Amino acid sequence: MTLTSKTAVVTGSTSGIGLAIARAFAKEGANVVINGFGDAGDIEETRAGIESEYGVKAIYSPADMSKPHEIEEMIRLAERTFGSVDILVNNAGIQFVSPVENFPVEKWDQIIAINLSSAFHAIRAAVPGMKARKWGRIINTASAHSLVASPFKSAYVAAKHGIAGLTKTVALEVATDGITVNCISPGYVWTPLVEKQIPDTMKARNMTKEQVINDVLLEAQPTKQFVTVDQVAALAVFLCSDAASQMSGANLSMDGGWTAK
Repeated sequence: MTLTSKTAVVTGSTSGIGLAIARAFAKEGANVVINGFGDAGDIEETRAGIESEYGVKAIYSPADMSKPHEIEEMIRLAERTFGSVDILVNNAGIQFVSPVENFPVEKWDQIIAINLSSAFHAIRAAVPGMKARKWGRIINTASAHSLVASPFKSAYVAAKHGIAGLTKTVALEVATDGITVNCISPGYVWTPLVEKQIPDTMKARNMTKEQVINDVLLEAQPTKQFVTVDQVAALAVFLCSDAASQMSGANLSMDGGWTAK
């Protein structure tokens, strides 16, 4: 197991991409901190399941990714419990779809806070420990929307472009400290986040559900297939390996060819 004795904090990991990444790290021997919202019973079942299936320790942090002090406390909780934060995955994200002139200001602020600023706050808290140990892996979940835009997603696209820039900047700052910083930019992955945005897109574009899936979502991806959460998780595991030790500051597309067009 390549990540034995390492500790990974994965934000937004009670479902979807984040949960798949947390499970993949646990499978490789890492202790994990999961984070996110959801039913308390379901979250505890998930946490306990990771421990029993993979023989590692897993804890849950309820930190709200829109609140900087709670983000810092999540990192400190991991350090107190396990002694270090070796791997940080900034994955938490929300979406809202609306024409810019009708875009609610509070939704803009919330998306920027959770999708972009939370990554800054978590990195800021975790980097000193990584520097002290001369080893760290920071992975930011971006999106094909870190490279291209789609209508009606002004806040999300702005945040994901920001994540790509933050990734590059921090990678340069920690380049001699044994720390790599990369972002993964998936295309459409079938997750609760994607499923939840379909009704808003139906309304914004006056389309049926089938039209949104085929003519909006998968239209962008030449393979005409959704990316899977396990494929994203496998790339995250690779980025933590010795083979990827000279990969830093990269924005890695996994989008079925979307951004090749």
